[in-house]
Amino acid sequence: MHTPDLHTLRKQLDEGSTDALTLLDQALAAARSPRCAHAFVSIDEQGARTAAAAPAGALAGLPVSIKDLYYIAGQVTSAGSVVLADQPPATVDAPAVARLRAAGAALIGRTQMTEFAFSGVGINPHHGTPANVAMAALDPAAPAGVPGGSSSGGAVSVAAGAAVAALGSDTGGSIRIPAALHGLVGFKNTQALTPAAGSIPLAPSLDTVCAITRSVRDAVLLHEILAARIVRLDAVPLAARRLAVVRTLMLDALEAPVAAAFERALETIAQAGAQIEFIDLPLLDELPRLTQDGGLPAAESWAWHRELLARDGARYDPRVAARIRRGAAITPEALAALHAARADWIGRISAALAGFDAVLSPTVPMIPPPLAPLLADDAAFFEVNARLLRNPSVVNLLDGCAISLPCHATGSAPVGLMAWSLGGRDDRLLSLALQLEAALKPARESAR
Repeated sequence: MHTPDLHTLRKQLDEGSTDALTLLDQALAAARSPRCAHAFVSIDEQGARTAAAAPAGALAGLPVSIKDLYYIAGQVTSAGSVVLADQPPATVDAPAVARLRAAGAALIGRTQMTEFAFSGVGINPHHGTPANVAMAALDPAAPAGVPGGSSSGGAVSVAAGAAVAALGSDTGGSIRIPAALHGLVGFKNTQALTPAAGSIPLAPSLDTVCAITRSVRDAVLLHEILAARIVRLDAVPLAARRLAVVRTLMLDALEAPVAAAFERALETIAQAGAQIEFIDLPLLDELPRLTQDGGLPAAESWAWHRELLARDGARYDPRVAARIRRGAAITPEALAALHAARADWIGRISAALAGFDAVLSPTVPMIPPPLAPLLADDAAFFEVNARLLRNPSVVNLLDGCAISLPCHATGSAPVGLMAWSLGGRDDRLLSLALQLEAALKPARESAR
């Protein structure tokens, strides 16, 4: 679980202490190990070797995994389903994939996901569900834990050492949830900064193209590649940062390990000089109105899936199909009203948070639960799914940016700290995240 981050590996490459093909061999061994069981839909060893044999660009032939949501030239994109398996291969890469390839990534393979990206748990009944790598490392004899979704295989690939980063997507937390449950970093940028073309949509109003990494500095680099822009890091000291902790909703029903790790993180950040203010945000009480009948994900996924469901609905994951079908109850008029209500809500939230550099919350209120009970029990699955999505989905509805970084003590169950802010404040948030990571690392080590 102490695999070097991308920047460290780049330094080793530059120093000549290793080479890209050696690192690829190690990644391929990890990808084919029991830790990555069900994490990959397919592995492209030949394509990855070609890139690693002539390393170039910022990624220098290092292995990157791709969620089975994105078009890759010559490959079929199934989005974790069986109903798209007979589709023709893509003729061109999705823009996000093309940008990674141009930056020198060795595209090691396609990673497993929740069917059509519609769950925060990460279960896939068609192809098998990868187990949580972080929990397995803590106790190999313990029951398998959930990986988090929908970018489940991507998180497992990074945590297991099969990739230095994972291209995924985040519609309601699908990057941040699996990152938090694995002790990794997941950055969800402002949606408009990265191109979603060439991917299978869930909710186009919310879908965000982004990545899972091992460190914040890696998250900055991956975002620069995916957004084709330079991140302007600021030099504002942590002592000059004004941070909010929202009591409304975000701190409800925290499991004891999450509450303890979050409290320790806040103490550490305050000791490092940041100004932390606990606030109420009554505007979060309006979420039930904005998510009625499944809200935007249900309405927009229904529009895309309705004909496919009519033709092939029996082969969908029943839990996914049920969530999509909720959108049938949302009329075009209701959807238009929902978009208007969302825009108004964003304006009022933005005014309420305007004076803060960012908000701090637990990414999710729980540590990774055992997988088996959620496979067997629909009620248990939907309860856990709702809890996992609760905090991160607020940021998608806000059209904001957010990052999850680990805040648990080394050697304990993974807990994510989510720093989040308004849309367009990505560079300020990434600057803060680097400071938070630096402040938390010694405290995490000393608390083991």
